[in-house]
Amino acid sequence: MKKQIPKLLLVEDDRHAGNLIRDLLESEGFLVSLASDGEEGIRIFQSGKFDLCVLDCMLPGMDGFALAKLIKVNQTKMPLLFLTAKSMKEDVLKGFDLGADDYLTKPFDPDELVCRIRAILRRSENIKEKGEERIVTFGKYTYDSKNQSLSIRGEVRRMTRKESQVLQLLTRDLNEIVNKEELLLTIWGASDYFTGRSLDVFIAKLRKYLEDDPNVEIENVHSVGYILKAV
Repeated sequence: MKKQIPKLLLVEDDRHAGNLIRDLLESEGFLVSLASDGEEGIRIFQSGKFDLCVLDCMLPGMDGFALAKLIKVNQTKMPLLFLTAKSMKEDVLKGFDLGADDYLTKPFDPDELVCRIRAILRRSENIKEKGEERIVTFGKYTYDSKNQSLSIRGEVRRMTRKESQVLQLLTRDLNEIVNKEELLLTIWGASDYFTGRSLDVFIAKLRKYLEDDPNVEIENVHSVGYILKAV
């Protein structure tokens, strides 16, 4: 079976830099559509089918964060990589909170960009292979990982890609410790301050989603990980 060539959307307002990045990625075997601002980026995204989006944070008009929100509205599972000239914690955490898979600070090594893109695509494919179509019942909840939904008493909540990925790993080992390092490396591909803070945000969101059943809770095991407990 012929392997499909990954198709990327690159949104970079610096035309010279955008052309260089596009040429680099195409030389590495990717198909790349280039946009120079957020408005053009969302038009191209909605008219095509992509495997990953590479977004510059500092775009004129609609910035990369606003564009990411629109992309997630259209396709919640779309992997995102942010390119930023900033190294401030707030910007990195904001990107992860929006569902980013990774970020790279300019100027960056071209080989590192290619490696990070390939790593994101591999993780995305691996998560699919680990049972994306599983339906799990715990307590009064039913979790459908394929459709990224959590249901209780007929009410269905649609989750973001990252929320679903975290819950999927917790339900895989229900009532057992899931190592924090495993969560970070499987979903984000890195274990550092930024990814750790991002995981904290998603755990807090999931705890809120699970408040309707007092017999279900996500317990923190200090310095080790988490347990999704359900009677």
